[in-house]
Amino acid sequence: MFEDFFNVVKKRFNSDSEEEEHKTVKCPRCQTNVLLERYEELHRVCPNCNYHGRLSCKERLSITVDKGSFQEFDVDMISGNPINFPEYCEKQAEIREKTGLKDSVITGKATIKGSPVVIGIMDSRYMMASMGSVAGEKIARAFEYATENSLPVVMFTASGGARMQEGIVSLMQMAKTSGAVKLHSDKGGLYITVMTDPTTGGVTASFASLGDIIIAEPKVLIGFAGRRVIESTIKQKLPDDFQLAEFQHEKGFIDMIVERKKMRSTLSHLLKLHGYYPPEKEV
Repeated sequence: MFEDFFNVVKKRFNSDSEEEEHKTVKCPRCQTNVLLERYEELHRVCPNCNYHGRLSCKERLSITVDKGSFQEFDVDMISGNPINFPEYCEKQAEIREKTGLKDSVITGKATIKGSPVVIGIMDSRYMMASMGSVAGEKIARAFEYATENSLPVVMFTASGGARMQEGIVSLMQMAKTSGAVKLHSDKGGLYITVMTDPTTGGVTASFASLGDIIIAEPKVLIGFAGRRVIESTIKQKLPDDFQLAEFQHEKGFIDMIVERKKMRSTLSHLLKLHGYYPPEKEV
């Protein structure tokens, strides 16, 4: 009797372990089931189609900047409710609690292989990284800091566009961020955009498309309006790869497609190519 009981428990234990080892995730692009362990090992890159999945801002920081170098700007800035949108404040409080973020973007200064840089990273977990008053203000301030201190800017974009809960205030951020980019450019500053999945709407129509060098990760969605909206407007069927990074690269909208595993080295090379070297150590 005890032997039978032991076998049942043993079987259940082994089954749970086996199930844990074989957890899978479905790739949003090719719909292939991929081992979760392998997917995470590759930093959320599909080994079948090379689609580059979404990362949190902390995950992105960890694989991009030098360890311990990041100093965040405007840490406690949070959004109000400029047009009194119903339950907007409560919704944001809930998302802050869930994600640990104050808004859809973090900004700060750091180094990438020793080269100093101002960096911004959008996080799709916060209201699909939509650009409201706080996101626009933080991005504009980051460019202003970079302009004042003669630093380059690297901006990782990932957004559904403007935040409708803030109405016209959200749309104003397009002009504000674009103006900050222009002032940075006028001072000779380097601006590198890295478009990740997805970069759409008002973010694409403003600061995301104004980089001196525009990079995209493979297979990511880049566009303004949605596919169905465009098809219904022009009454034509769009290509299957329409708005994917590869299509945009072919049409000249972006300059480079860079895999995640090569992104840090590529950014470092570009920064040094434009004269942003690590500061010399005192002897």
